[in-house]
Amino acid sequence: MADHDRHPPVPVFRFKPTLDGEQVMLRPVAGDDVAALMPMFEDEQTMRLTGSHGGEELDEARLRAWYGTRTDQDDRLDLAVVEKATGDVVGEAVLNEWDADNESCNFRIAFVPGAHGRGLGTEATRLSVGYGFEELGLHRISLEVYAFNPRARRVYEKVGFVSEGVLRDALLWDGKRVDAVVMSILGPEWLENRGQPAQAARSC
Repeated sequence: MADHDRHPPVPVFRFKPTLDGEQVMLRPVAGDDVAALMPMFEDEQTMRLTGSHGGEELDEARLRAWYGTRTDQDDRLDLAVVEKATGDVVGEAVLNEWDADNESCNFRIAFVPGAHGRGLGTEATRLSVGYGFEELGLHRISLEVYAFNPRARRVYEKVGFVSEGVLRDALLWDGKRVDAVVMSILGPEWLENRGQPAQAARSC
């Protein structure tokens, strides 16, 4: 068979897993999660860090309808982040922009106000990325992080994401242009340290 006739394995994004960690559990997001996520949608700092300009009034009913369709999507994976200590939905983690031919996708994550600083994002990122590589057979997972969000960049670096370059003036926010850093992690890198590059380096 010629190389151009071959197709990489298709990740089964239609299957929506539950991923269990020490501090968080990731499960398929549902329409009923919107009530818990509303503070995230309404928070000005979250909008800034994610570059979400908004522009239209948030309609909880419309959001519920949209989130209620996430389990039907076979080209992306939307998971609710549940803090195990409280049982509360504190954010979402998403694998999207799936490129089947190149076995790659994008990753994004966001939390409600007050859920930062406890390691929840780091663990949720490791669980999502690990699933993408170990269960879906992806080769590359990428993301973009704005220059005014060093906290998120540190989280991604902890998991093993590497900076690839800068998209100059990618965002216009409050009259100022902001760079976006492109980061990625590859399957072989993940398999080498399972999202713990610093720990792996210390053991060498």
